[in-house]
Amino acid sequence: MNKSKKIQFILLDTYISSIKRSVGTDIFRSTYALVNGKKEDVTKNGSYSCAVFVSSILLMFGLIKKRHATVESTVADMRKSGWKEIKRPKVGAILIWRPWVKSSNWHIGFYVGNNKAISNHWLKKVPASHDFVYGRRNGKPNRPMESIWWHKSLEK
Repeated sequence: MNKSKKIQFILLDTYISSIKRSVGTDIFRSTYALVNGKKEDVTKNGSYSCAVFVSSILLMFGLIKKRHATVESTVADMRKSGWKEIKRPKVGAILIWRPWVKSSNWHIGFYVGNNKAISNHWLKKVPASHDFVYGRRNGKPNRPMESIWWHKSLEK
């Protein structure tokens, strides 16, 4: 007779592994909604899938209540689900970036350590790894972060 093994789920490690393994997947590329009664891909074939990507991962791990197509609704759900703003990124934290100079769109992604983030790439239309502030020019971040978020459930 086999003895039962005691298996304990390690949330942070599994969460980070899922984020890192999502790079290049097109599963988050299209999200359909009725807009004025007409079916539309509201993420424009992956160009605007950052919130869908992040909210899908968070939902999968029970860290928010539902999927979202906008950064604003994702952050609102995060607040209601116990996420708190922090000052410095930790591995697994959610990063919110301000809009680019030429864009009015906010952006959301994950901090994965070593000054790297994973977020949906608007040109590649899939999650991609990149510098967490998109590099620097004259010592200043190319895309400053607006806020950094952490959930106590991710503590080891």
